[in-house]
Amino acid sequence: MTFLGLDLGTSGLRALLVDGEGTPLGAVERSCSVMHPHPGWSEQDPTQWIAALDSAVAALREKFPEFADLRGIGVAGHMHGATLLDAAGEVLRPCILWNDTRAAAEAAALDAQPDIRTLSGNIVFPGFTAPKLEWVRRHEPEIYAKTAKVLLPAAYLNFYLTGEYVADMSDSAGTSWLDVGKRDWSPELLAASHMRPDQMPRLVEGCDAAGALRQDLATQWGLNGPVTVAGGAGDNAAAACGIGALNEGQGFVSLGTSGVLLAARDGYRPAPETALHTFCHAVPGRWYQMGVMLSATDSLNWLSRIVDEKPAALTAPLGEDVQLPGSVRFLPYLSGERTPHNDADIRGGFVGLSTATTREDMTRAVLEGVAFGLRDSFEALVSTGAKLDKIIAIGGGTASRYWLKLLATVLGVPVQLPASGEFGAALGAARLGMIAATGVSPESVITPPDIRAEILPDTDKQAAFDAAYHAFRAAYPALKSMQ
Repeated sequence: MTFLGLDLGTSGLRALLVDGEGTPLGAVERSCSVMHPHPGWSEQDPTQWIAALDSAVAALREKFPEFADLRGIGVAGHMHGATLLDAAGEVLRPCILWNDTRAAAEAAALDAQPDIRTLSGNIVFPGFTAPKLEWVRRHEPEIYAKTAKVLLPAAYLNFYLTGEYVADMSDSAGTSWLDVGKRDWSPELLAASHMRPDQMPRLVEGCDAAGALRQDLATQWGLNGPVTVAGGAGDNAAAACGIGALNEGQGFVSLGTSGVLLAARDGYRPAPETALHTFCHAVPGRWYQMGVMLSATDSLNWLSRIVDEKPAALTAPLGEDVQLPGSVRFLPYLSGERTPHNDADIRGGFVGLSTATTREDMTRAVLEGVAFGLRDSFEALVSTGAKLDKIIAIGGGTASRYWLKLLATVLGVPVQLPASGEFGAALGAARLGMIAATGVSPESVITPPDIRAEILPDTDKQAAFDAAYHAFRAAYPALKSMQ
């Protein structure tokens, strides 16, 4: 038996094939492009997703004879995207993506309505799905009138694979239409944004069967038997499944373009006032909370473009031993911020520059600013009762040992690095496909990876970084008043 995990990201699709033990056999990637027809708009043509999937499957079939024994598929996808279909299942317009900000006014209006946060467990962010449909209702009424179904990107791939309108709980939790505590569509939330229950897909848990692979696809792919398609997951829930963050006390930090600090939760403990996201996990009876900062490695990438030097060349002179906080401070709000400020308009800045400031000073300030931004999320999670005694670090930023040591010191917990190999959303999706197809318990499949290194906080410098963090927090109101 083999199982296929699909991770549909904004920039492309990754397809991972694993064997019956969950061991990766191989993966292929296909790229997708994003359209920005107006400032703040971000759209994607869903036909790209299908083309990427078909091409990836063809490559896996050619390279791995084991593909013919495929028994389960799981799909992970970038969350919040609005894919609008007519009564015949045809796409009505390009998908409005998670990072599209056109619906800021609609989001604010929905968020201000009574009981919206209570039912959804979350702030209505501009990137969520419900305000997008409000925008379409107001600005594209002819499209809105034809909309028979609204699918998230992963659910659209499930529709292509199975012919059924079906979505999982974790992805649907980011729409502002789901009662996240009850794990069901909320009639009140739907009505608040002028939507109907019949426009929603059927809900399943991420590790349960969503349907069977269409027979025409099974024949086209040369498969030997029936294939179960799992409910799947939103990208961060799938990443949590890939990294083994299933139970209370387990979590990870992602140092990617954006920064994510995620904690698995055994119960539902929403805290929308913190700007944390509280979503259903991909398995029944569990949830997760995460803080999101919009510019993590993107902050370092920005500096590298300004000084015309690669990020690795900027961080290499710092070595591995954390230095005391510098006199230059960086506010990492280059694209606004989610946790804890929920501020799409705030922008970043340096504080404390002088004629003596060096490139190394600015690099350290950027790394410190991102670490402090992630501590904002850490403090918010702790305030809800989450216990993170250690965290696994993933993402491109983990290439800098200095940054990891700094992060451990700022957060005050050990930071672990997984052994090389697959541990991301594609593996999490494959694991969900395996569970759905075979009926094995989630706990037996969703397990942590081997750890190759554990980086401890520099306890001698923690007091200095605590003070610097509080100064960082105090700088936000002053920066806001200037903009």
